[in-house]
Amino acid sequence: MSSELYKKILITTDGSEPNKKAVSYGIELAKLSGAKVNVVYVVDTAAFASIPMDTGWEMMYELLQKEGAEVTQKIVEDAKASGIDIEESLLEGHPSHEIIEFAQNNDIDLIVLGTLGKGGLDRFLLGSVAEKVTRNSNVPVLVVRGSSKKEK
Repeated sequence: MSSELYKKILITTDGSEPNKKAVSYGIELAKLSGAKVNVVYVVDTAAFASIPMDTGWEMMYELLQKEGAEVTQKIVEDAKASGIDIEESLLEGHPSHEIIEFAQNNDIDLIVLGTLGKGGLDRFLLGSVAEKVTRNSNVPVLVVRGSSKKEK
């Protein structure tokens, strides 16, 4: 089955357990629509902006890059086993900005991302990538809420 609605789907991942639900939704939508998938992991270099560059910073940066490569590679393997055309990308910068820019530059029809479901003070203080992408993207966004402890 093929759909004209979604030809290219962007699935974002941060490697977290709650995010796996969003990845599953994105893969299933790709199967149903025959869409090509791009999966991205963004190394949040903005989080390190105020930290002096030293060995500790470099080790953390390398660890995040390694995690991103492993997470996206696993998604690519699973998607290809399902017959999905998929590509992976490791990006650097502020996650919401990088996701929106990638979608605009790659003719993406739908962005699929997860949320930890943070609210109240946490969301106010930390901000939410999902919220920022939803508010600022010209591309439609599907936000998949991660499973809460009560749902498990």
